[in-house]
Amino acid sequence: MATSYKCTDEGGFKTPNRGRIRSSGSSSSGGAGTPITIPASPFMKKLGCGTGVNVYLMNRVGKLNASPWAVKKINSKCASAQSAVYQKRLNEEAKILKGIDHPNVVGFRAFTTAKDGSKCLAMEYGGEQSLNDLIEKRREAGLEAFPAAVVEKVARHVALGLKYLHNEKKLLHGDMKSCNVVIRGNFETVKICDVGVSLQLDENMRVSDPKAEYIGTEPWKPKEALEEGEITDKADIFAFGLTLWEMMTLAMPHMEMLEDEEDEDDSTEVSFDEDAYYERLGTRPPLDVEALGASYRRMVELFCLCTEEDPKKRPSAAQIVQALEDNAPWDGAQSGGLSLD
Repeated sequence: MATSYKCTDEGGFKTPNRGRIRSSGSSSSGGAGTPITIPASPFMKKLGCGTGVNVYLMNRVGKLNASPWAVKKINSKCASAQSAVYQKRLNEEAKILKGIDHPNVVGFRAFTTAKDGSKCLAMEYGGEQSLNDLIEKRREAGLEAFPAAVVEKVARHVALGLKYLHNEKKLLHGDMKSCNVVIRGNFETVKICDVGVSLQLDENMRVSDPKAEYIGTEPWKPKEALEEGEITDKADIFAFGLTLWEMMTLAMPHMEMLEDEEDEDDSTEVSFDEDAYYERLGTRPPLDVEALGASYRRMVELFCLCTEEDPKKRPSAAQIVQALEDNAPWDGAQSGGLSLD
């Protein structure tokens, strides 16, 4: 159960943009060009960590005007049995990332071996911080929701990335949330990262392998994933809606179940209503629309559409992109807007 808000799992700064990188024989990109040298972990800045992995910033010394890379490595403290599982997942992620090339999805750079012998996935450095980091900083500073225009910008860019993954690559991201969106500068670029648990979709946008497991992260999981229902592209849309909710509330979905209680010594402790939390999973969390104000109306409506319990009532990523780019209403196909009929 995820009860902490700091989500640094599976590498908060992750994934890649396809580049023609020639590597040494140890790299999966093959070729006989300039060898890629990945420093040992102590010689790189740690960006984040997750289940079985650490992510580091690699400055490419000696490369003129070379942009830095984010390097994902298996955590050396993992037990050997666990390490094999994470290694397999890293291999799969590298295969997937090689075929991805979109401005709103972090790009592949190389898959090779570091000097310490560990396998490394080198990726585009998508941004200084994750969206989750920015949410936490804003909350800790006592601020309120991100401006409506910023929420809409993030919504459009993330929807563009999801549209590409769903429609062109037939991939379900499988773990959409603020931790897996990286931001450069003042929202100059917005990129989806971490496709390590993505699943293949068929022509009907359903997960094609009946044995495939939807991993996700518990608070962002839709009802169909919690109840072993049919998983489609709409699982990502539900989690996308909750990501917008995060930006408007600066909170984690369903964690309003945390309450302050006073002990006998008048000290305050935080309690967690576990039963209430599990009951709310897969549902639409509450949102104070009046407090947000009229400027958030479109984002509130989009959030509500994306978090419909019935997957068929949720829009596709392509529909979201069309409506956002046309500034169209969320209903009425005649105007180029979003029709859920």
